Amino acid sequence: MQPKDQYPCPYRFVVIEGNIGAGKTSLATRISQDYQSSLILERFADNPFLPKFYQDQARYAFPVEMSFLADRYNQLKKELGSGPDIFSRFVVSDYYFMKSLIFASNTLSGDEYALYAQLFHIIYASLPRPDLYVYLHQDPENLLINIWNRGRDYESLITADYLKKIQTGYFEFFRQETGIRIVVLDTRSLDFVNREEDYHAVLKILFGREFPVGVTRVLAE
Repeated sequence: MQPKDQYPCPYRFVVIEGNIGAGKTSLATRISQDYQSSLILERFADNPFLPKFYQDQARYAFPVEMSFLADRYNQLKKELGSGPDIFSRFVVSDYYFMKSLIFASNTLSGDEYALYAQLFHIIYASLPRPDLYVYLHQDPENLLINIWNRGRDYESLITADYLKKIQTGYFEFFRQETGIRIVVLDTRSLDFVNREEDYHAVLKILFGREFPVGVTRVLAE
């Protein structure tokens, strides 16, 4: 039996989010393949400022965040479109536009952050909200192992402290965002990339029940 038959998805727009190294792209890609959905992946590798940012955050924070903001907006508008037929198909994304503000809140300050936030909220109001937002929770120490294993040179300077700040930013977003379904899935005991039974466990959790609007925390066993 195919996963989409065993665990039918009741949603049209699903976002798989998480900290750096949480496995969001792997999970979103696998779901899109099994459910034959449209897939939206963040194009971080095309950002020319990202390697420079990790080397000198103070100098390159604003250009890297503005570059991501513009690229994410352009990509989502192109992929999601607008109007009543936005979700005539199943769409899975490995990021949500709110990610822009979460990361910027940790890299920008003062007038730069105020300007960025003003631009962000103007753009954010025009974008559709997901039917289900999934946050893959993982310890910063395990995230560092995943980051090191994938071997991207420009990520070698990422620290546990930086990951903790990003995690705090996500949790603050969850407290403020009350209009969408948010599932915080604790994946510390799961390996949904390499273990098929864990992947199916994730599908059962996400698509096997109806989640209310607001934050639901789930501990996978």
